[in-house]
Amino acid sequence: MAHNHGTPSSSTGASASGHDMMMIPYLHFTGGDFLFFEEWQPSSAGAIAGACIGLALLAILERWLGATRSVLNAHWRRRALEQSAIRDKAFVGRNVSSERLHESNDRAESEGPNAAAQPPAKSNGAISKTRIRTIAPFIAAYDIPRGILYALEMLLMYLLMLAVMTFQAAYIISIVLGLGIGEILFGRAVAIGGGGH
Repeated sequence: MAHNHGTPSSSTGASASGHDMMMIPYLHFTGGDFLFFEEWQPSSAGAIAGACIGLALLAILERWLGATRSVLNAHWRRRALEQSAIRDKAFVGRNVSSERLHESNDRAESEGPNAAAQPPAKSNGAISKTRIRTIAPFIAAYDIPRGILYALEMLLMYLLMLAVMTFQAAYIISIVLGLGIGEILFGRAVAIGGGGH
């Protein structure tokens, strides 16, 4: 369904009908909506069907990318926390002797000369404690790919959003079906990874 935009076609480099197309602000099945670019304006039934198939595949790809990111996030977090725990244990092991020496000196100063005859008590404090991280440390090999995957996922989400904003009902139905199929195929991985959007 074409609407007259009100501008002369000669000034804008005109479409075949001689008038610019204006977005129809309600759900419709007619063709002629711009899809992402000025050159992509499916109007025939075949072109609209092709666009719907492409959008459905794009929606499936978005769900696959979300599942992949979720699984990799869980893997990277686990690896980062393991590496951090190994470093923390090594740090604590190197400092056990110096911590015991400081504790015995402090006790000797506070208790006087009789404290030297007493054996040093076992400490349950700083020696036995290791730092417990709740947030994994920054590791470029994990965090940079995570950022790239997130940016790609958001790019796909915005492309799907732009297609929905055309109000073309066939596009919307295709996207919803694609997201549903993608969730059927890849939703288990999101649940295992413990992530998502």
